[in-house]
Amino acid sequence: MKHSMFARFVHEYCKNRVAVVALVVLLFIVFMALFAPFVAPQDPYMRALLKMRDAKLVPGAIGSAGYVHWLGTDMFGRDMYSTILYGLRISLQIGLASCAIAFAIGIVVGCSAAYIGGRFENFIMRVVDLQLSFPAILLAMVISAILGPGRWQLTLALVFAQYAYFTRTAHGSALAESRKDYIEAALSIPLGSWRVVTRYILPNAIPPLIVVAMVQSASAILLEATLSFLGVGLP
Repeated sequence: MKHSMFARFVHEYCKNRVAVVALVVLLFIVFMALFAPFVAPQDPYMRALLKMRDAKLVPGAIGSAGYVHWLGTDMFGRDMYSTILYGLRISLQIGLASCAIAFAIGIVVGCSAAYIGGRFENFIMRVVDLQLSFPAILLAMVISAILGPGRWQLTLALVFAQYAYFTRTAHGSALAESRKDYIEAALSIPLGSWRVVTRYILPNAIPPLIVVAMVQSASAILLEATLSFLGVGLP
């Protein structure tokens, strides 16, 4: 049954030409970023290899190393095409890592709050509501300024800025699921709280979180680039 549903999804997806083209472009960009050391003509972080006589070359110019700078160079002689690929690689690593960690934290906290209820649920959700009332970029800037520069510091700042979105979504899905008849029947057997949460509530709370994860992944990449541009992210 699941195989037929997946095959039907793939068939319907392939019928949408715009979606297929978008997926191909996305995969191409990700591929270029992952294999940047093998694709890019220059490592922009190797300052010893940079030459000032190659500074500010126009797009298409041939540098002293003998290769074409398709997008030109900056004032330090760095190939802009290589810089974009290496920068995209870092943005993807930090953005996807922070989103994955926030996803894990959000689903655990949200499902726990929905299942336990009472004062624990009220406290957790009020904290989440308070955090959601602030712009994510503001929270990320404050945490980044406190933790200092670095990949893991920036990743943790983005996790803190994002986990509330996953927690709120997971809580809503788990709360709706926990009130259904089959959950009450499972508790009356009893199966045990841990087994009910992991076997019934958690799997049904994941699908809406996947949609949120897609949006937050892009948001995390934009936040990383913005924070680095403002001087509180990566140098």
